Formats: sequence, C-alpha cells, structure tokens
Amino acid sequence: MKRTSSASGFPWHSLLLVAVLVLAGCAGSNPLVGTTGRSGVAGFWSGFWHGLICPIAFLISLFNHAFSIYEVHNNGNWYNAGFILGAGAWGILRGGSRSRPQPARVQ
Repeated sequence: MKRTSSASGFPWHSLLLVAVLVLAGCAGSNPLVGTTGRSGVAGFWSGFWHGLICPIAFLISLFNHAFSIYEVHNNGNWYNAGFILGAGAWGILRGGSRSRPQPARVQ
C-alpha cells in the first residue's frame, strides 16, 4: 500500500524538500573565512566543540543577540566538517533506542 501525505495523493514532503534545497542554494559564501577573529581562526576541533554545544548555544542566542552558534572566523571546510560531526554526535551520545531490548508485554 502506497502512503501519501494527504488525501489528495500529492507528495507534500517532496515539495518541501525541493523548497529547502532551492533556498539552501541561495546562501552565499562566508566573506570572513580565513580572517582572524578575537580568538584567531577556528579550525576542525573548534568546529567540533561548537557542534557539540550548539543546542545550548542556540538557547543562549535566543536571549543574547551578541552570542552566535557558528564561528564566522573559521578556516572553511575543516571547521564545517568538525561542526557537522559535533552536531551529529548528539545522536551517538543519546544512544540508539533500537539497540535496547523492549520489555516483554504482559497480557
């Protein structure tokens, strides 16, 4: 049986994916890559750390506009790779719920 997003049968999730990709394509490059900031140029390990603390940094940035999640004074792709790995570590740190045995049901 084929699942669709609505009764009309139109795959809205595909339209949403296309819209996100089009909007992501509009993003420009960072003009501050490679320039020295207050703490120098952020590299891989800084990106990894910023990725790890990004949920906490996001909450702080909601109330303090001088606080940023992403360091704009970075070395480019190495910082980005560290940031993505650090942000993705939340899934690893959380643990896989599929690997845990389910308790037996009492009938």
